Amino acid sequence: MGRIYIFTGKGGVGKSSVAAAHAIKSAEEGKKTLLVSTDMAHNLGDIFEKHLGKEPEEVLPNLDAYEIDPDHVMAKDYAEIMDYVSRLISDSGVVDIQDVGMIPGMEDLFSLLKIAEIYHSGEYERIFVDCAPTGETLSLLKFPELLSWYMEKLFPIGKIGIRMLSPISKTVFKVEMPNKNALSEIEKLYLKLTELQDLLKDREITSVRIVTTPEKMVIEETKRNYMYLNLYNFNVDGLYVNRILPESADNPFFDGWRKLQKEYLAYIKECFSALPIYEIPWYDEELKGADNVRRIVRDVLNGRSNCCGNVRYGLAGEDNEHAIKHDVTDVFETRILTERETFQAVDDGYELKVFMPGAEKEEIDLFQSPTDVVIKMGNFKRNVPLPNVLRKYTVSRAKYEGDTLHILFEKEEV
Repeated sequence: MGRIYIFTGKGGVGKSSVAAAHAIKSAEEGKKTLLVSTDMAHNLGDIFEKHLGKEPEEVLPNLDAYEIDPDHVMAKDYAEIMDYVSRLISDSGVVDIQDVGMIPGMEDLFSLLKIAEIYHSGEYERIFVDCAPTGETLSLLKFPELLSWYMEKLFPIGKIGIRMLSPISKTVFKVEMPNKNALSEIEKLYLKLTELQDLLKDREITSVRIVTTPEKMVIEETKRNYMYLNLYNFNVDGLYVNRILPESADNPFFDGWRKLQKEYLAYIKECFSALPIYEIPWYDEELKGADNVRRIVRDVLNGRSNCCGNVRYGLAGEDNEHAIKHDVTDVFETRILTERETFQAVDDGYELKVFMPGAEKEEIDLFQSPTDVVIKMGNFKRNVPLPNVLRKYTVSRAKYEGDTLHILFEKEEV
C-alpha cells in the first residue's frame, strides 16, 4: 500500500524545498516516488531546474515531478460533466464558457481527484504533495467533504427532478438539464468524492506535515492550521521548523535573532507537544537544484546535523530532548496518533469528542441540524454527520478542555 504526504504552511516558509527533500530521500531509498504541486504558483520546475509539462516527468532516478494543471485535468478526465456545466453557465449568460474553471473550489477539487487517481493506479509507492499556503490548503482539503455533503443531501431529489423537468426546462426555465451521460458523470463524481474523503482521512495512507519558521506571526498561523486540520480529522504527523540560525554564524548582528529564535523554539515545543519536531538550519545559499536540496536530506532527514537537524518528539510527560538523532523514514511508515472524533455512550446519553488543539473556547460555536452537528471556529465550520441512533437526541451541553471539545447529547423528551 502506498503513502501520501501533504506539506502545508504559511506562504514563504519553504514548503517546496522540504517536500522536495523528502521526495529525493524517498527516491534514493529505491522507492518509486512522485512529487506533486497543487499550488498554482508552481516552483518544482525551478527547484529541479527543469521545465515541466502537463504530465509527470522524471527529474531524478525513481523520482517524477508533476505540476498539476487543473484545467487540463478537467478537460481530459471529466469532459462530460464539464461540458454540461459549461453549457449550463453559458446559457445563463452570466459567465463565459472559458470561465468554468473559475468556479470556487473546482480547481482544488480536480487537483485532489487527480492525486487520488494516481494513488489508486499503484504506479508510485510514495506521493509527496507540495500545497499552496495555509488558507488555500485548508480550503483544498475540506472541499471534498463539503461538496460531498451537499451532493448527498441533494442528489436523490435531483435525479427525480431532472426526469420530471427535463422536457420543459429548456423552454420554460431557460436551463438545460444534464443528459444521461452527464448525470452518470455526476454520480461517478459523487462516488469519487466519497472515496477521496476516505483516502485523505485514512491514517494508514495519508499524513499532513506542517512547515513553519521560528517567528511569532508564523507560529500563530501554524497553531490555527494545526487546530483546523484536526477539526476536519486529518492526520498531522510532523512539524518542520525551517530557517534556524546556526550557532556557527559568528556575527553580533545575529545574536539577538538567535536568542529570539530559541524562545520561539521553546514555545513551539510547548504548543505542539504531541508531534515530532524537525529543526532545519538556515542555509548560506539558495536551495535551488537537487544537490542543494540534498543538504536538508543530509543534515535533517538523516539526523546527522551538528547544528540543527534534530527531531524532538516532545510527547506529553516526556523529555523534549530525547531521540535527538532520528531517521525520518521511521516516521514514513508509522503514525503519530492524535485523537480522532469519537462517539461514545455515557450515563446521560452520548458524548462526541472532537480533538481541537489550541482552540479558543470563546470562539467555538455549534448548533444541531436534523442530521448533523455543526462546529464553527473562526472562519471555518464543519458538519459532523450524526449516527442514526442520535437522530432523536439533542445537544444538551458542551465544554472544551484538554484540547478536546466534548459535546453531550441527551434523548428528547416525548
